[in-house]
Amino acid sequence: MNYTFRTLRFDPLKDESPYFQDFLYETEETKTTLEALMDIRNEQDCTLAFRYSCREAICGSCGMVINGRFELACRTMIDSLKSSVVVIEPLPNLEIQKDLVVDMEPFFETVRKIRPYIFPEGEVLEKGCRIEEKEMERIFQYINCILCGCCYSACPVASRDERYLGPAALAKLYRFVRDPRDMRHFSEWSKVNTEGGVWGCDTVFKCNEVCPKDVRPADGIEALRRKLVLEKIKRLFRFKR
Repeated sequence: MNYTFRTLRFDPLKDESPYFQDFLYETEETKTTLEALMDIRNEQDCTLAFRYSCREAICGSCGMVINGRFELACRTMIDSLKSSVVVIEPLPNLEIQKDLVVDMEPFFETVRKIRPYIFPEGEVLEKGCRIEEKEMERIFQYINCILCGCCYSACPVASRDERYLGPAALAKLYRFVRDPRDMRHFSEWSKVNTEGGVWGCDTVFKCNEVCPKDVRPADGIEALRRKLVLEKIKRLFRFKR
């Protein structure tokens, strides 16, 4: 098969604006988009920049936009695209560092803000804390997040409001709030009860659509909203009594 890889190029050190460059690519094998990009870099242009690591859809490093869809390049087979022209673009909502490489720091900062780890009660046991399988099943959906940034990049709110934490961070917060081992105080996690938190979401479900691991971040945001409202009602009722 013969393909044309139309790849966005941009080097802020020398280019005034991004542009597309075409690479002709021929293969007789079934290959992923990442493998094709690696061949192009190795055989045609060694300056082409993109991220990858595990190549098994686990690390999330190779998230990009392929023919208009948010995908992991390592698991997207080029013959499944049903087009001889493959348009490759970097993730939006994040500054381009070079070609397909974007600055992920703003995304990771949103995750750090929710303090993504378990707040244990008392001292941490040497062998950890056991959890019932049925409880694990309730949060497993959100544990699947690989921090690829696709949901954040596709989010219309994140594109216009820099205060917004974004779908990945909020869904990850719900993962810990819902974990029976987590004992963080209400005042700790209720900080997302703002326009920059759970109430900033437009509920257009774009994050659910693009997530490569079926985390469905919007489900976690909706669950956090319900939990916040219920906690407020409980506290108000106790106060009145």
